[in-house]
Amino acid sequence: MFIFLLFFLLFAGNNAYAQSNLKVKTKYNYVLFLPKGYSEGSNRYPLVIYLHGGSQKGNDLNKVKAYGWPHLIDRGQEFGFIVAAPQCPEGKYWSTENWFDSLYMDLISKYRIDSSRIYLTGISMGGYGTYITAMDHPNEFAAIIPLCGGCNDTDTIRICDISRVPVWAFHGTADEKIPITETERVVNKLDQCNENIRFTRLEGIGHDLQFIYERKDVFDWLLLKKKQDVHAR
Repeated sequence: MFIFLLFFLLFAGNNAYAQSNLKVKTKYNYVLFLPKGYSEGSNRYPLVIYLHGGSQKGNDLNKVKAYGWPHLIDRGQEFGFIVAAPQCPEGKYWSTENWFDSLYMDLISKYRIDSSRIYLTGISMGGYGTYITAMDHPNEFAAIIPLCGGCNDTDTIRICDISRVPVWAFHGTADEKIPITETERVVNKLDQCNENIRFTRLEGIGHDLQFIYERKDVFDWLLLKKKQDVHAR
């Protein structure tokens, strides 16, 4: 009886701890871009979720188009995938709340998305958000591309939660806003558990890595990745 009671107390305590650490689910507004010809057929398309940097926070979705894939598409460049770009509210970070579940359910209920080809990328604050969101939802992404991001000490401990997710990280050696050591620390941890990790050091480049989204080899690499095991939600 004592052993049973002890087991119950331990289970209840651990469950309470887990529940206390669950992020509150919330819904963020987002900008959506559909590929040319989407309305003319029935094909399912890859989905790229793009996380902006700190200066695009707020409630004005036009700010999200300041740079990155949203900027390129808004200026007329075409890509063969769907792009969803949520906006983080002022006073919060991508790690503050569980915005992903609401966004995911909204997107798959409205659009023809290939659930085996969902990708995540972000720059600066969005680079941090890319790591964190992938760790919180490791079974959802076929690949991620974090730019000039990182993780805090607590999150770095659980970085191997994304051991099965292909990662291509970028960081400039001359970045004065977020030092390259932030990415190096994450990559060093991932090297121990993830065989599909790439890290590109951009010699002499600072914090502005928007040009990465114009590189054909980057989205070619991304779109070649497909989840081997699609987990039903």
